[in-house]
Amino acid sequence: MRTGDLLRVCLQNLLRHKARTLLTVLGVVVGCCSVVIMISIGIGMKKAQEEALAQMGDLTIIQVYPSGKGAQSARINKKAVDQMKKLKGVEAATPKLTEEGIPLVIYGGRDRRYRTAYASVVGIDLSVAETMGYRLMEGEWKTGKKDRVYVGQNFAYLFEDTKRPEGRNTVDMYSGSWTEDGTLDAPPPFFEVMKTPLIFELDSGKEDGKKVARELEVGGRLKEDYGKGEETFMGLIMSLETYDSLLEQQARLSGKQRDGRKGYQGALVKVKDIRFVAQAEKEIQQMGFRTSSMESIRKPMEQEARQKQLMLGGLGTISLFVAALGITNTMIMSISERTREIGVMKSLGCFVRDVRKIFLLEAGCIGLLGGITGTAVSYLISVLMNFAAARSPSGLSADLPAGTAARLSIIPWWLALFAVLFSVAIGVGAGYYPANRAVGIPALEAIRHD
Repeated sequence: MRTGDLLRVCLQNLLRHKARTLLTVLGVVVGCCSVVIMISIGIGMKKAQEEALAQMGDLTIIQVYPSGKGAQSARINKKAVDQMKKLKGVEAATPKLTEEGIPLVIYGGRDRRYRTAYASVVGIDLSVAETMGYRLMEGEWKTGKKDRVYVGQNFAYLFEDTKRPEGRNTVDMYSGSWTEDGTLDAPPPFFEVMKTPLIFELDSGKEDGKKVARELEVGGRLKEDYGKGEETFMGLIMSLETYDSLLEQQARLSGKQRDGRKGYQGALVKVKDIRFVAQAEKEIQQMGFRTSSMESIRKPMEQEARQKQLMLGGLGTISLFVAALGITNTMIMSISERTREIGVMKSLGCFVRDVRKIFLLEAGCIGLLGGITGTAVSYLISVLMNFAAARSPSGLSADLPAGTAARLSIIPWWLALFAVLFSVAIGVGAGYYPANRAVGIPALEAIRHD
């Protein structure tokens, strides 16, 4: 029989008993919906967890620290950082220079009117600052000029006015009013930091009064990101070369020789994708360094989400297998009603394989109709669930991490395609036994069947 003839006979048989076919398809629809919705909830939970972690910090950033202070401990120097750059999946790496206890005062404004001694100063490779996730609210990255600094979002509020009395010489950024959307309308600082050069003054730390000053231009204002560090809030970053030169000047003032062999206090490593984090961390640890990333938090959460996803998908699959029993029952009933027809087909020279194809095609069509309809219904249910979650954040979305989008259900394209194909496979599988039973009936016995 030609394919067109097989399809025509298949549709005729399905439409012969519309009610029974409809009920069987409905069983597949329910099973398909169960699978898709259950798995989509698991995907939604995983996505919500990733969004929550992303708010805590960049998932692809690895922070590297020395493992100890001993002479045999591995040091974070340029050679070590270059080695990290060559690791598989690593996009960029930079040393992170921080020094504690440096007698540094920063001045701003005319005649050094405004000053602060509490800024957190960090030196990095500015050529990869944007790759590392540092974002600018104002200004632009210009790595060609070394004597530039990039200040934190609220850096200007660190300064005090030297010409005002104590208690009235600072601006409290939190004294402003809160807007309806929950943002703080802070009062203006004493000066516009983007238009004011900063003077960095270092002293010897002794009573000899020796000082050295250096004027640096502000290249931009960073967007606050606690995942990066205090420098994005009320600190500043500058190039490694600039910070090194400032520290060298301070060391000469104090009469000490700066030990450049001790290396940097830390490093930042950026990988291309989350899947490279674990391997990169392992290799960096093998180099003798300690590491820290969101992987230690993400991995257990991902495993938990995967387990819940498998459990939910398993529950939905049970419903689909129950629907498969319905298909098997429908096909067996169809065989008992069409035994004489099967005998006639065989007597007229119809191949056995064609008889089998007819019943498998009918079962597959039931699975296909149920899969397509079930997937469409699943999309509708998903939209309703997400709408309800968005309208009632204290209800349906109570289990989602705080601050994440209230999307309980996410149906990617591959899940929809899988649901349809799986439904077809279930239908064909359920029809295999009835089809074999049909072809096993002898032609003469089938014709004599009442």
